[in-house]
Amino acid sequence: MEFGPILYSFRRCPYAIRARMALWAAGITVELREVKLAAKPPALIAASAKATVPVLVLADGTVIDKSLDIMRWALTQNDPEGWLHGEDAALIAANDRPFKHHLDRAKYPGRYADDDGSDHRAAALALLIPLEEQLTAAPWLCGPTRAFTDIALFPFIRQFAAIDPAWFAAQHLPHLQAWLDLHLASPLFAAVMQKYAPWRDGDPPLCFGRLP
Repeated sequence: MEFGPILYSFRRCPYAIRARMALWAAGITVELREVKLAAKPPALIAASAKATVPVLVLADGTVIDKSLDIMRWALTQNDPEGWLHGEDAALIAANDRPFKHHLDRAKYPGRYADDDGSDHRAAALALLIPLEEQLTAAPWLCGPTRAFTDIALFPFIRQFAAIDPAWFAAQHLPHLQAWLDLHLASPLFAAVMQKYAPWRDGDPPLCFGRLP
């Protein structure tokens, strides 16, 4: 039984999380192939030279291997919540570049020579202040309902908060913390975070998405 496009994913990867959230919200069913990053399957490497998740392979062979492009493709097919009307390119760029840089070094200080994790944690925190200020006007980053920008940023802020939950809870970020809690408690997030065994060639297709 085939379910449509093939999605190579890794459960905890923030890029893959936001891609899965968009696909699920769009009501697009895919064949999910969970990847063990330490043993990437040859099919993933053959599909995309970058060989990192997420990678979406469409039925016609088209490969989409950037998470934001997967989100846009899914929502172009079907956007029931109007997410595409809430894409703030500047906020997403700040998240994907400087914030991600500091997040990695705060979370894994031992991986980077001469990097102090606490310095990067402080730098990442400073980048969250504009989000806190923006959320004083509305519960979501682009207005009264969640949209593209919220989903694009959420998995990374979730990852940052999880480094030291008690420390994050003690920061004066009440609006951002409430925003994060809304995401964490959402049925959408629960749906896309189910655990699956790593895919191996020859496994039966695994359906991911809301079946009609």
